[in-house]
Amino acid sequence: MTRRALLIFLDGVGIGPPDPDVNPFLRAGLGALRSLLGDAIPTLAEPRVAGAAAFSVPLDAVLGVPGVPQSGTGQTALLTGQNAPRIYGRHFGPWTPVKLRPLLQTDNLMSRALTAGHRTIFANAYPEDFLERRGHRRSPAPPLAAVAAGLLVRHADALRRGEAVASEIVNTGWRLYLGYTDLPEISPETAGRNLARIAATANLTVFAHYATDLAGHRGGMQGAIRALELVDRFLEGVLDTLPPDTLLLLASDHGNIEDVRAGHTQSPALGIVAAPGAPGAAGVAGVARRLGAITDVPGALFGWLGDQRRPECR
Repeated sequence: MTRRALLIFLDGVGIGPPDPDVNPFLRAGLGALRSLLGDAIPTLAEPRVAGAAAFSVPLDAVLGVPGVPQSGTGQTALLTGQNAPRIYGRHFGPWTPVKLRPLLQTDNLMSRALTAGHRTIFANAYPEDFLERRGHRRSPAPPLAAVAAGLLVRHADALRRGEAVASEIVNTGWRLYLGYTDLPEISPETAGRNLARIAATANLTVFAHYATDLAGHRGGMQGAIRALELVDRFLEGVLDTLPPDTLLLLASDHGNIEDVRAGHTQSPALGIVAAPGAPGAAGVAGVARRLGAITDVPGALFGWLGDQRRPECR
């Protein structure tokens, strides 16, 4: 049986305290997330909650390394399954440290999926000159991993056709800051449906969203609520169109937005495993049991997918 998986990476999203005065998850309108998890929101008091075919999972992001987790080492750990902060000697961010880039290039889950014979897509749209615009030293891990896998191939034309999704989910940034004024304005729900249709054409699809971490740093309670509600509307569109044979895994690299009092946290990163269209929840529960840390993400995905014979990319 063909299996599919969609990994949605959310930067800087942890499981927060059970206090609505500091945790925006408890104040935001999150209908899609609540529908998955039996109308519950995971908190530090109860980090594991379950719906009919979905589970929240706390993901250790500290990984036994002193200090507060950061994006550069955290994203590398999540994408490679290796303890990147221990290898590097400390938590580091926001971008991927140069010392870890060979590891990211050779061991990232997209390259490994291709080698295992899985049709693999990186669904984010990036300008064709992205690396030149940002510089090689200041890039997040997902596009660097996609470059290594030969999958950073979706640009403005794909975004225009709905065959890619902007990192911020909607197209506003491309229109206002990159000069692509001809791109259509789309809703988060439409972007989510586009992503689900992309996922229907591959075994493994990866999408990365970073604005949640920015909101955790700068947005305060109201900015955090807006950021979470945008993601929830996006998730609603994904769930509306996701093929029934597809595992959905939401995972983050570290905590931040879940506690508006102070930047990055040592709280568990948020993990959510769901397969709303799959018959029964046994397989999803098995994936959830594989997850205890951000380094478990690749193994959990490959455990779901199995192996194919011939690599293929797009």
